Amino acid sequence: MFKTRNPYNLKQFMKMNDRCPACNQRMELEVGFWYGTSYISYAMAVALSVATCIAWWVLIGFSLEDSRFFLWMGANVIILIAAQPYLMRLSRAIWLSVFVKYNKNWRTEQPEEPERTGSKAPAQ
Repeated sequence: MFKTRNPYNLKQFMKMNDRCPACNQRMELEVGFWYGTSYISYAMAVALSVATCIAWWVLIGFSLEDSRFFLWMGANVIILIAAQPYLMRLSRAIWLSVFVKYNKNWRTEQPEEPERTGSKAPAQ
C-alpha cells in the first residue's frame, strides 16, 4: 500500500501508491476516502491507552499518595507518540479492507473500478 516500508520515515511514511502493485486495486476509492481512518486510529489509540493502563495497574499499581498515575500518563503519551505512525498506517489498511472485498481470483481478474465523482470524467 505504501511507497516506503518503514513507518518511521517521517517524511514519507504516509505516501501511498495510487494502485496496488500486486492486484492493481485503486487505493483511494473516492475523494476524501481516507478521512474515515481517523475514527479507526482514534479507537486503536484508546484501546492502546486502556491496555497500558491495565498493564500499569497490574504491574505497578496506582496510588493517591504518590505520582504513579502521572508517571503512567507520561509513559502513555510517549508510547502513543511512538506508535502513531504505525497506527495511522494500520488504520488505513483496516479502512480499505472494510470497503474492498477480497477476491480470491485477484491474479486473473481486474478489480472493480469505483465511480469517481470528484475527478474529471470525459464529456459525453
